[in-house]
Amino acid sequence: MSENLEHSFVKQLKENQNIIHKICRLYTAGEDAHKDLFQEITIQLWKAFPKFRGDSKFSTWAYRVALNTAITLYRKSKRNIATVEYEGRQHFAHDIEYNYEEEEQLKLMYEAVYQLNDIEKALVFMYLEDKDYTEISETLGISEVNARVKMNRIKGKLKKILNPLGV
Repeated sequence: MSENLEHSFVKQLKENQNIIHKICRLYTAGEDAHKDLFQEITIQLWKAFPKFRGDSKFSTWAYRVALNTAITLYRKSKRNIATVEYEGRQHFAHDIEYNYEEEEQLKLMYEAVYQLNDIEKALVFMYLEDKDYTEISETLGISEVNARVKMNRIKGKLKKILNPLGV
């Protein structure tokens, strides 16, 4: 791979690494699992980067790769399948310190979202990232109408989880 390609990838990754951290936070419990998933997503982004044509924004493409990686690993972990270690190139970008204390106020919301299925988590994540339904539908591979309907159902589900007595 060319040095220009690597430089471009590292630049884009640094600019969009918060996306990856947020996805890791949704699909993991604990700092070690978070770091492992961050690394796996970075590896998958790097492997797929030569095929990135620029038809969409890098962030949209990164969402798709990151969510697919997280969902795949999440499903595998539910079936208790061990993942394979990757022995390759060293760190492309140093991950920033992720401060869990700052997110204490979001703890209840994350706990509620954690109870959702993998597709619902992805939809909520993108919704909370202020992505419009067009981008959500493109990233998740569903129709815009389906994304809206699912989001309304998820909102109701989250209300029940967060307020089980309906008070």
